[in-house]
Amino acid sequence: MTATGADQDAAGPAPRGYWWWERRRSAALDVGLGILSALECALEGVDFAGDAGLPVPVGVLFGLLVGSVLVLRRRWPIAVVLVAIATAPAGMAFLMGLVGLYSLAASEVPRRITAVLTGMSFAGSFIVTYVRLRQNVAEQADFGPGDWYVPLISLFMSLGLTAPPVLLGLYIGARRRLMESLRERADSLERELSLLADRAEERAEWARAEERHRIAREMHDVVAHRVSLMVVHAAALQAVAPKDPAKAVRNAALVGDMGRQALTELREMLGVLRAGEPVTSRPAGVPLASVGQAVAAAAAGATEDGPRLREVEALVGQSRAAGMTVELSVDGEARAYPPEVEQTAYRVVQEALTNVHKHAAGARTWVRLAHRGAEVAMQVENGPSDAATADAGLPSGGNGLVGMRERVLGLGGVFVSGPTDAGGFRVSAVLPVEGSAA
Repeated sequence: MTATGADQDAAGPAPRGYWWWERRRSAALDVGLGILSALECALEGVDFAGDAGLPVPVGVLFGLLVGSVLVLRRRWPIAVVLVAIATAPAGMAFLMGLVGLYSLAASEVPRRITAVLTGMSFAGSFIVTYVRLRQNVAEQADFGPGDWYVPLISLFMSLGLTAPPVLLGLYIGARRRLMESLRERADSLERELSLLADRAEERAEWARAEERHRIAREMHDVVAHRVSLMVVHAAALQAVAPKDPAKAVRNAALVGDMGRQALTELREMLGVLRAGEPVTSRPAGVPLASVGQAVAAAAAGATEDGPRLREVEALVGQSRAAGMTVELSVDGEARAYPPEVEQTAYRVVQEALTNVHKHAAGARTWVRLAHRGAEVAMQVENGPSDAATADAGLPSGGNGLVGMRERVLGLGGVFVSGPTDAGGFRVSAVLPVEGSAA
């Protein structure tokens, strides 16, 4: 009952019927009823021929033709009932009248037409029965019932010939329509469930993609900044080692410290990635809510363990140790912000300093932080590159500014970057404090 079109296609095409019959079984049933009705009408045609003064073969042939009309009961039920009503005075087509009324009531014919034809059939049966009973009573002189006998018996017989088939047909038709309605509802429900499943899968895929992008941004920020500083220190170590061994030792120690910090941050990011393993593939039966919770938990863990604005001074100190001339200025009173705001602000400053190491070696740099009532602003500006400073040859993937913009816009902030009139580059971002967690 709940088979969908896809199930029917998988099961193969349905067996083809004949003419207006959808199934061979229906055709066989109607042909069998037509043969029985034709035989009945042929036998009754013998009496009809005698009463009408016609040859017997003519009456039999007429009965065969009339009875065979029952084969059309599914296609033209109105015609079958009309033929049965018309031949009722001849005393034939009782089976056709019963089956015809049933087929008419069970079909999709308007109810007013069904009511009219049922009334006509009832009236015809009543008149024919009344006349014949009246004749039979008149022929039996010793049988003298009251005046109520003939009308009452005629009424009962007429009701018996019309009411049962009509009521049964109405019941079967209503049941058939109910089953079709339930089947349509089941098909519609399956289609809706399929759409919901597709949407859930799309949302899960979106959640997985967002988690991958988030982890990729974090790893880019960690690797790019730490390794850039390590490369700068290694170049400085190579340059000063023959002239100043003590400074070379200090630079080597800085490279080691930064390497250990990079490994620590990478280990933290890989821990978040392992915590987000349920997000990579959603097993069957796992609801979408659990996927979203896994993503949220992984994001929350990374946010809580991430860097803070108070670490910007240490970040600037690392760049100074690498030989960059950088100044830090802070306006306003520093206070605690939501973790995601502090982490994003730190990453913007970190990525901007990394870009200075990559693209503007030896440039003078200014880092400005501003703590305002409902927002926190940061700006990293560098002057033109110093031609006397050797370029460290750091590679660039072109994802730094894109990642910063995504982070800031994701929190509802404003991000602006571009070259300055003095030949340098400026990165500015403003992050709202209220509503960032949402």
